[in-house]
Amino acid sequence: MRGVIFLQFLLGVLVLLNASIVRAEDPYVYITWIVTYGQISPLGVKQRGILINGQFPGPTLNVVTNDNVVVTVINKLDDPLLITWNGVKQRKSSWQDGVLGTNCPIPPNSQWTYKMQMKDQIGTFTYFPSTLMHRAAGGFGGFNILARSVIPVPYPKPFVQFTLLVSDWWKTDNKVLQQRLDQGKSFPFPDALLINGRPNSFKFTGMKGYTYLFRVSNVGLTTSISVRIQGHTLKLVEVEGSHTMQEVYDSLDIHVGQSMAFLVTLHANPKDYFIVASTRFTKQILTATAILHYQGSNIPASKPLPIAPTYHVHWSMKQARTIRWNLTANAARPNPQGAFHYGTIPVTRTLILGNSAGKINGKKRYAINKISYNNPDTPLKLADYFNIPRVFQLNKIKDNPPHGPMVLDTSVFNFTLHDFVEIVFQNNEKSIQSYHFDGNDFWAVGYGSGLWNTTMRRKYNLVDATTRYTIQVYPNSWSTILMPLDNKGMWNLRSAIWPRRYLGEETYFRVWNTERSPYTEYEIPPNAILCGKAKH
Repeated sequence: MRGVIFLQFLLGVLVLLNASIVRAEDPYVYITWIVTYGQISPLGVKQRGILINGQFPGPTLNVVTNDNVVVTVINKLDDPLLITWNGVKQRKSSWQDGVLGTNCPIPPNSQWTYKMQMKDQIGTFTYFPSTLMHRAAGGFGGFNILARSVIPVPYPKPFVQFTLLVSDWWKTDNKVLQQRLDQGKSFPFPDALLINGRPNSFKFTGMKGYTYLFRVSNVGLTTSISVRIQGHTLKLVEVEGSHTMQEVYDSLDIHVGQSMAFLVTLHANPKDYFIVASTRFTKQILTATAILHYQGSNIPASKPLPIAPTYHVHWSMKQARTIRWNLTANAARPNPQGAFHYGTIPVTRTLILGNSAGKINGKKRYAINKISYNNPDTPLKLADYFNIPRVFQLNKIKDNPPHGPMVLDTSVFNFTLHDFVEIVFQNNEKSIQSYHFDGNDFWAVGYGSGLWNTTMRRKYNLVDATTRYTIQVYPNSWSTILMPLDNKGMWNLRSAIWPRRYLGEETYFRVWNTERSPYTEYEIPPNAILCGKAKH
């Protein structure tokens, strides 16, 4: 009898354990996108745009931390296509990164399925086409990762969240713009700014007394922006996945490729108010507006628009230094972010990366440490995986800007998994730069004017700098990041200013160890597209 009771008890435990395992599996989100050309007219002129499921901009993705997101992309363009996930960390899987160094592009009239897990992430991110100059035609959208219900965010729950995409825009077709670059001609100044695909008519509706979360991203190609809301202040709460100290601003600078989220409480007299985005550090100022509408009001917004910041670079640099990590807040997982004291970790290697503009074979090119990146026919990740020779050579690019002319090459830095790297971006040009790192977030620890030297380390924020994926480098200035290379794979470091990236201002980091294990990197996906030398 006792044996029967024990057996029943054991079976009950197994059933409960099995049920808990089933319940513990993270949810799956399945999405299908059909990418086509279609007619759009954001500036009143009919032109060809890139639509996702018929939408411009593309649909906003709202998922939850640890969701498994499966996105099938059907390419109906006349060019090969890749979609990249800007700031979404592909942990242990650069196979899903969506850039030409890691993936073969999806051929026309074909499809490919991305399979990604939003592992231990929250925040405001974006997606867009990484191939050719497709991004100048659209195909971009918001990608928001929400916290799990069991993990409280460190601010009052907003009544509604809004996604706001600011982009510079050209009336010129993306292939004409690409042809200009291929011919060595300079990239034109944009014709306008857009907010969610419109220059002046997008409306966000709220109720007096309620607080709303605005997730704002600069999805433009070339231009830093200032964002402000008439009669209201912006309480910054998150930057690309990092909860911030909740400072209040009249306006915020958001540089190319960057995203942030702020709270706005509707406390003013019920009417319409202008939401304003304008270009920064440009002689000609472009402005786009949207409307913050108080529900029930019929009073239209009236000018003047809220004043934009001046051109001065130091004002923007000082603002950047005020954006700090909230060390008492939880991250996507239930452990304090401040438990990781990044300022005490020994640096294993320092890179000083200098950008440069020049000509190679009589055509305009851009470079990092004098190497202008040239995409091979075979993605670097596939060449590395299959041990295909003569696709790239490690460490041809130097750790410091060398003397001599710019050259075309396929540059790859080699690192060991778990290296901790100091990277100084040195900008000796008169224009602002912006750099994005795929697959690895970093601490933005320092900004300064002039030439960097080792004494500048005294100015670093080694306590509460935010982690992020994209950093601006002011004219004739430097910016420093500290980065743990804890994500094995082949990762793209690029200029977020797209014409510069298209003409060679990018490189790759090979983060490696000898262990072949799913605990450090997933195997090649069974649906991987093979091209170039990997095809055979």
